Order: sequence, then C-alpha cells, then structure tokens
Amino acid sequence: MRNFLLSGVAASLLLVSANAADSLEDAFKDGKFRGHIRAFYIDRYWQGALESAKTDYDAFAVGVDLHYETGSFYGFSAGIGIYSDNDFGLNSSDIKKVHTSILGDDGESYAFVGEAYLQYKNGNTIFKAGRQKLNTPLIAADDARMIPNLFEAYMLINKDLPNTTLIAGHVTKIAPGTFFNQYRSTSPAGQALAITAGYGANANASIGKFQDMGWYAIGKETDGVSLAAVVYKGIENITLQAWDYYAHDILNAIYLQADFKWNSLISDSIKPFAGLQYINQKDVGNKLAGKVDSNYIAAKIGAQYNNLSLYAAYSTTDSSKGAAVNGGVITPWGGMPAFTQGMVTRHQFFADTDAWKVAGVYKWSNFGLNLKTAFFYTSFDVGKDNAYSPNHAWTATEAGFDFIYYPEAIKNLQVRFRGNFPRSFYEKADGRDLGWNEYRFIINYNF
Repeated sequence: MRNFLLSGVAASLLLVSANAADSLEDAFKDGKFRGHIRAFYIDRYWQGALESAKTDYDAFAVGVDLHYETGSFYGFSAGIGIYSDNDFGLNSSDIKKVHTSILGDDGESYAFVGEAYLQYKNGNTIFKAGRQKLNTPLIAADDARMIPNLFEAYMLINKDLPNTTLIAGHVTKIAPGTFFNQYRSTSPAGQALAITAGYGANANASIGKFQDMGWYAIGKETDGVSLAAVVYKGIENITLQAWDYYAHDILNAIYLQADFKWNSLISDSIKPFAGLQYINQKDVGNKLAGKVDSNYIAAKIGAQYNNLSLYAAYSTTDSSKGAAVNGGVITPWGGMPAFTQGMVTRHQFFADTDAWKVAGVYKWSNFGLNLKTAFFYTSFDVGKDNAYSPNHAWTATEAGFDFIYYPEAIKNLQVRFRGNFPRSFYEKADGRDLGWNEYRFIINYNF
C-alpha cells in the first residue's frame, strides 16, 4: 500500500507535468516549506513499595520535522514530511537508565519519511491520500513525547452543508510514535494497559515504521479501520460530533460528544461551559480480539473568568466479564479524548472504573507575561474487573502541572516545563504499589 500511494503521487505529478509543465513549475514555486524543532529532557524517579524493582531513568533528545507542500495545480497538491529523532550520544549507555519514550525502539536515534501525500481540493471538499497526520477522537497523533503517531490513510472532508463538516476515511497503517516505548510489553497486564491507554499490544511493532493497523493493535493483520463522522455547529454555543470507527474483524466503535457554552446570569465576565462524551464498542467480523463489549460515559462542567479557567469532570466505564480487557475501552491507535485522563495516567478506560478530575488554567497576560500555567488532579477508582491488576480494586491518583511560556524576544519559540506525580499507578493484590515523580523540560521552535 505504501508503494502504491507514493507511486500515485509521483504518477499524478508526472501526468500534470506532461500536459502543462509551466503551470506545474509555478505550483512548485508557490510551494511552502515549514519546520519544527523540539528539544526534550525527561526525568523519572520511581516511588512506592515496588520502587526497588525499577531503575530511575532520564533522557535527552532533539527532534526535527521538515515539511514541504506544493502550491495548487487544478486543485492538486502534494506534500512530504521528514521526521528525525536524535540523542547525539548524550544518554546513558545502560538502556535501563534511558527514558526511551522520546527515542527509537532501543533508545536510538532514527529518521523516516512520515508524510507523503497527494491532496485534491475542489470547493468545500478535500481528499487526501498517503502518509499523513490524523487527529480524530480514536485515531490520533497523540503528540505527547518526541515524534507523534503517523498514518497511511485516505481522508475525505466536505463542508458544503451549512455549519456541518462531513468526514469519511480509511486508515491502513500506523507508524507509532515514541510514546509507544512507554507501553511496549509482552505481559498480559502490560498489554492490557497499552491497549486501553492509546497504544498497540504488539510488542514487536517498531517506532517510525508503517505497519498494518490490526497487526500493531493485536498482532493480527486486518483490512484497517474505516471511519465516518459528522461535526455540527448550527446551534448557537453548541458543538455536536458523532464518529463511527469500523476496525475490520476487530470492533466497531461509536464516539459521541457534545460541547456547550452559555451566558452567565451572574456576570458577563463569567463564561460557563460543559461537555458530554459517550463511547460504545462491539466486536465485528472474525472477532480477532475476541468478544468486545464496552461502554464509557463522561461529563465535565466549568467556567472561564477573565484569564482563569476551571473545570471538573467525571467518567465511568462498565465491565463485561469474558470480553477483551473485561469490557474496557480499546483504543490502540493514539486516540485519547477522555475528559478525565491525566498527563500519563489513563486508567479511566479500564473496565469497572470511575474517575474524576479537577483542573485549572491561568493566563498571565495581565501581568505582561506570555505565560500559561495549568494544574490538575485526577483520581481513578479502579474496580476488580480491570485487566491491569486482575481481581484487585484500588485507587490511583495523579497530580500535575504545566507551564508554557512564549518569550517575546524570539518569535515562534515555546518553552515548556511539565510535571506529573502518579500515586498507586499500579497496585498488587497485597497492596504494594508503584508511582513516580516525573519532570519534563521542552523547547519547541516553529519556522
């Protein structure tokens, strides 16, 4: 499929060149180049009764992605994106001491062609085929570490209807991002964690290489994932979206979300908001993951007052004994839309789990600073039907912060400092637990 897509891009450009070389030359002259540099340092110190079984680790890396897209020629354009991840030999030679979530499979540097696509635009319709970045509720880039997830896909987007976006697509392959290293596991418990936290259960998958969607998710090749969606904004202060994902021979997932805003009766400076989420999953076709039966419901409510925003959220996930991960939400392709997720703790998708979250964001522009600070606290009441620590119920928590600063002296530069502090992320039946303190320092520069 990869060779077919890339050949299609080349063939289309050659065909256009044969018929109108001058116009094609203009299309390349009108092309746009952009790039992004990310420097990332991450440091984790383990905590809890199981701490002695783990090794504290850290890592430093610099990632670069370079993109070029031609100008339009009769509605056609083509693009390419090259991604690289480099540690410059600055990390420990002991792999156990390297936080590989920002590096390649074995903590190494790597580079690859992450985007290579042909795009056609006609009026309010866009069709895009080839390697590309996707950001949908259950198939997404999840750009939380160094290199994001990337996909081989065919995507069609239409906005002809008033206030309505229609989306249809088919995704055949995924190149997992560096975050996959955090979840790579050969144990049933580790695979259960991965497949409910946004990543595949196949430990043999490779970062930065395009692999079959089913093989990456559960170790069995499939015909990929077909999707369709409607996003509607025709009602004032309300956004509605409905998505259907048909993962061939694995599951069908329905994702619904509604977001609301309204005027406060107390003050015009107070702007309340709320949201609702629902996920339902059922097995389909050859049932390669076995029985699939999961339901997730979530709600959030909050308000913005000048530069301060606060919200609280709650979610619950059913259980279904005998189903895959006992009825937890299966999301192996980077999709992590949950209102109650933490920075790293994503237990809200475990079966038999109730979760809640409180968070606040403050923008310091009134003080002449291009600074945004965020704080959150999450709690997960994990029931005994979970597949991570089977037949054991416990409460996991995570607190965290995020400081984002844009120096005025350097345009397009972002400096970010983040921290997360999970407690009882994992707990055994005898009560022994594992958590950590983790800090991240990140510099992003776009050009």
